[in-house]
Amino acid sequence: MEQAMFCYQCQETAGGKGCTRCGVCGKKPEVARMQDLLIYVTKGLSCVTTELRKEGKEIGKDVNHLVTLNLFTTITNANFDREAIVRKICDTLEMKRSLLALCAGSGRLPEAARWDGNPDSFDEKAASVGVLATENEDIRSLRELITYGLKGLSAYTKHANALLKENEEVDAFIQRALAATLDDSLSADDLVALTLETGKYGVTGMALLDEANTGAYGSPEITRVDLGVRSNPGILVSGHDLRDLEMLLEQTQGTGIDVYTHSEMLPAHYYPAFKKYPNFAGNYGNAWWKQKEEFASFNGPILMTTNCVVPPADSYRDRLWTTGATGVPGCRHIDGAYGETKDFSGIIEQAKHCAPPTELETGTIVGGFAHEQVFALADKIVDAVKSGAIRKFVVMAGCDGRMKSREYYAEFAKRLPKDVVILTAGCAKYKYNKLPLGDIGGIPRVLDAGQCNDSYSLALIALKLKEIFGLDDVNQLPLAFNIAWYEQKAVIVLLALLSLGVKNIHLGPTLPAFLSPNVTDVLVKNFGIAGITTVDEDLKLFFGEN
Repeated sequence: MEQAMFCYQCQETAGGKGCTRCGVCGKKPEVARMQDLLIYVTKGLSCVTTELRKEGKEIGKDVNHLVTLNLFTTITNANFDREAIVRKICDTLEMKRSLLALCAGSGRLPEAARWDGNPDSFDEKAASVGVLATENEDIRSLRELITYGLKGLSAYTKHANALLKENEEVDAFIQRALAATLDDSLSADDLVALTLETGKYGVTGMALLDEANTGAYGSPEITRVDLGVRSNPGILVSGHDLRDLEMLLEQTQGTGIDVYTHSEMLPAHYYPAFKKYPNFAGNYGNAWWKQKEEFASFNGPILMTTNCVVPPADSYRDRLWTTGATGVPGCRHIDGAYGETKDFSGIIEQAKHCAPPTELETGTIVGGFAHEQVFALADKIVDAVKSGAIRKFVVMAGCDGRMKSREYYAEFAKRLPKDVVILTAGCAKYKYNKLPLGDIGGIPRVLDAGQCNDSYSLALIALKLKEIFGLDDVNQLPLAFNIAWYEQKAVIVLLALLSLGVKNIHLGPTLPAFLSPNVTDVLVKNFGIAGITTVDEDLKLFFGEN
């Protein structure tokens, strides 16, 4: 089935069904088509690598890195640069060509593994290989659920790779699962099993990144982060990549340039290693979707290290720089291979000629409640639970977004019973992390573990509490899940939680459009997945009151 564009991978997809003319994110049809083709050729490459592994041949890190970076490039709000994506398609075809020559079983591989086009044929091919190419709605739904989970897993793997941490098992699974989404012999039951296996590897991938981050920068610790501004010019770093931030901080020493975090880079302040930099100023602004107004008022250059980037306003387009998987037409891009030091001299030089940031707010914010820090507080938390001071925890991790319906999460947090503690990670926290919610016996009522990948910490905390309380099942804990989702990293977090046995997760503000009615029914019956309703009704559901 051919269509100019069809995309429903994020929560804001048009009409809750799918973007067909232009992405709500700002993605143009010509970019969407190239992203579809990039996924197709990456699946083709993965068929080849999976067959080569069966034949006992080793696959190099360069191939693994290409696959994960390709998937990361197609995540929502990461790359809007058609030409950059075309180059990745060409690179992938070249890599596939060389590996196919080594493959004894190439004749058994699907068409995607053998297709070898050129840029003149890309648009025509892309029109026939998008999401709707799978006609059966349930098979399509499961294939997309797996693919989106793999996109999220690839994002986390890429960050670990940037810190020179690898896991060949995870890479081999990503490629095997991608290849499986092209296998017409697999039934819906087979794909459900593969979906759960994706979640299992999601846990492994997040553990790899946690090891990479804490190994490089230390375990996050309780930290009070400044929200104001200083008098020096600044560079604002957004996205998620800690290695990019580290390199920039090293290169700005002695330059008179301050470095600020934005959105999901806020948790960088929690790591001990970053506290040695005197020019690491604080956090500026809020969640990703407010960047058009906040980037304009920052006055200095902005470095987007990963998603989530919004197509920029003209007022700051010349100050927006991208690196890694990100790309925006007309904005400068900074390249750099794994293990290499990127050259940030251009963005630093621009910053020197910019005015200091315009202040948005003042005060501080507290975070740093990743698993090791919470384990250190375990006795205090357990005592609070046993005494009744803490009645329940509610996990409100995930993503923020533009839709007015997301105000539900701010209102839900405001109206929580005073003996309930929020566990959070990801940019969802910006809906409530600046509210005066107070503490319970010195334990803040918002415990921020960090970035979206640090949902792994929340899982470890839950498992630790299960052990401490001597429970047989994590679902017996005084713990509720009311999670906001937006894009594909949230998908792998969800699948990871399901693989750990967590049930009765509520997702909002809407359930994913890519879940068919039958697939939704499987998730509801087997795992208790549900949506949200109203604040009043959900407070009554979770806590027996409103």
